[in-house]
Order: sequence, then structure tokens, then C-alpha cells
Amino acid sequence: MHNENDKQTSHTDNNNNSHLFSFSSPLPSPSHEVQHSASFTLNQTLERLNKYMLSKKWIIDNIFVEDEPPLPPVPSPVPQKQHTPIHKHPILNELYKDIAVKDMNTYRIPASITLAQGLLESNNGNSDLATKANNHFGIKCHKEWKGETYIKDDDAKDECFRMYKSVEESYKDHSSFLRTRVRYASLFYLDITNYKAWAEGLKAAGYATNPNYPKQLIKLIEDNCLYEYDSGFQKKDIAAYQQPGQVTFLISDDDDDFSPINIGGSNRAFFLNNDIKFVFVKSGDTFEKIAKDLELKPEALYRYNDFPKEYKLKVGEKVYIESKRRKGFAEFHIVQKGDNMLAISQFYGIKLAQLYKKNKMEQGTKPIVGQKLWLRKKKTDK
Repeated sequence: MHNENDKQTSHTDNNNNSHLFSFSSPLPSPSHEVQHSASFTLNQTLERLNKYMLSKKWIIDNIFVEDEPPLPPVPSPVPQKQHTPIHKHPILNELYKDIAVKDMNTYRIPASITLAQGLLESNNGNSDLATKANNHFGIKCHKEWKGETYIKDDDAKDECFRMYKSVEESYKDHSSFLRTRVRYASLFYLDITNYKAWAEGLKAAGYATNPNYPKQLIKLIEDNCLYEYDSGFQKKDIAAYQQPGQVTFLISDDDDDFSPINIGGSNRAFFLNNDIKFVFVKSGDTFEKIAKDLELKPEALYRYNDFPKEYKLKVGEKVYIESKRRKGFAEFHIVQKGDNMLAISQFYGIKLAQLYKKNKMEQGTKPIVGQKLWLRKKKTDK
């Protein structure tokens, strides 16, 4: 049962609840005197607060302050970067890719290597040799060249370079040049798609003196996706290239195969082969004369070169002026007609005794045409 006081209390609570969120309605008070004073004061305060909050556009359910700067827009999601060919040199790639692929199937040189060398050696077709002599690979004249020539300063003054009637002729001659010189012979037994091994092999064989040459070629190939052109190789032809004796290589060197590293006594140019210093024999040279020019003993020259005492020097051949290495610059050599162990030892810069030892041959044994001679590791019994 409820009494009158209970009813009044209940009524007052209801009134309080009904005015809880109103800023203009007066709140009831127990006494009339207090109610009038408190109602006026509270009502005035609430009205001022109500005006202030409305002027600032504060909304109870979703507050927004006019004086604060708006939030920055949400950025759109960044699309994931797709790997696409860089093609820094699209013009040369497009112009000569068909020639490179054709020569790949004729000479078994990766198209990626041919294109990368052409780009690098010719400065993307902008070098002096490229624009004035159509020479995109920096090939010097060498003894066997019968065509037109272009003379320019390079490693030495007034060097002789090959001149071509067209760029296409330069590409074809580059392939023929690599295919017929014995210092590059071991490259043709590499996987045609292994452009990294080809790049390293070219440097080891002396195509370029820059120690970064392999890295430069590999970067060009990968940046421009040149390896894609290697897929055009006709694999049915591979067997013919791997048969010993199918191609005749030139084993003789000339000074155009090397770049001079220094000029010594009596105006002699020093060269490097397999990181060994040597000089070329000139007309009138003897062991005694060379030794005197270089302040060496003649006996040292015989020893460095594995020459017998009765050996007669020939104009144009190499004479090492320091000891040869235990390993050659290539993996192996396929014996050609007319080869002998001393000539092979001199060509690759490997000690004659090591050449015999690696191939399990007795000293004085003659090699057989088509035989594979290992130059860096020992022959296996397989």
C-alpha cells in the first residue's frame, strides 16, 4: 500500500526524468522560495550552455567541432607493383633480335649474350665505332682480317678496328669470331640458356679486361629480359655442336687479342693472359735480348715458359715473364689438328706439368685430335 508521501515522491522522480536532457525546462524544488531562486539560476545557466554548444555545432550523438580541421581523406589502396620488362634499350633489341636468334642457331651463341654485348660494346649504338664503322662489338683487325679498317686510339694509339658495310655484317662477324677462336671454344659446351656462365666465360677467355664485364652483361640481360630470346634455339641441332672436331679453331694469338697493361723497358708492351704477364716476340728477339730488356735472367724465361734449351723463338708468340698457373683460364680444351701439349700450355697459361697431371698423361705423350683436355680440374675415370 502507498501513502500520499510515496505518491509525491514518485511524481517528483517522473518529473526529474522528463527534464533530464532539456536545457530550458526548470527543475522542481522541494521549497517554493528555493525553487524560484534555483530555477532561475539553473535555467539561465542551462540556456547559456545550450546556446554555446549549439554555436559550436556539438551534436550529442555525433560530435563535430567547427574549429577543428577536417580529417584528411583516406588514401586509395596502392596497387601492388607488377614485374614487367624494363626494356631500357628497345630500339637495338627490336632491330637486331632476329639476327641474334638466327646466329644463335647457326653458331650456337646465346642470343641474349649477342644482344647484351652489342648494347654494351657500342654504348647502345652511339659509340664512335658503331656510328662510323658499323662495328658494334669493338672487334679489332687481327691478322686474318682482309676487309676495310678504321683507325682510332683505344688502349694504345692508332689501333686498327674492323669496318663493316652494315650493322648486320658486324653481328655475323662477331658470331664467327667467337666460333672460330680456340680461346672461346669451351663456351660452346655450356648450356645455351646459361647466360651467366657465358658472361663469366667471355671474361675468363680475355674478351674484355674490365673485371665487372660479366656483371654488366648479366644486368643488361636481366633488365631487358633478353634471356627470352634464348628460347628460340633449335635444340635438335645441339648434338652437332658437341661433337669434337666439328669446327676448326684458330689456336694462334696476336696482340689484338689482348690489351697492353703497361709499357716497360725498350718500349715493350706488357700483356696479361690468365693473369700472367707476358710479351710478344718481335723481329730480332732472342732470349738474351728479352731478358736484358726486362732485367731478367734468360734461364728464368726458359723456366717460366717450359721451353727446352734448344727452343727457337717465333715472331708473334707469347713469352711469359713470370710463372704460369696451375690452372688454365678455361675448363677444358678440345684437341685440334696440329695441337701439341706445349702450345696448349702456353695458350691457356697453365704449367706444362700440371696439364699432364690433370689429364693423367705421362710426360711427353702426344694428345689425340678430338681429345678433351681438362685445364682446371682433374680428369675423372668415368
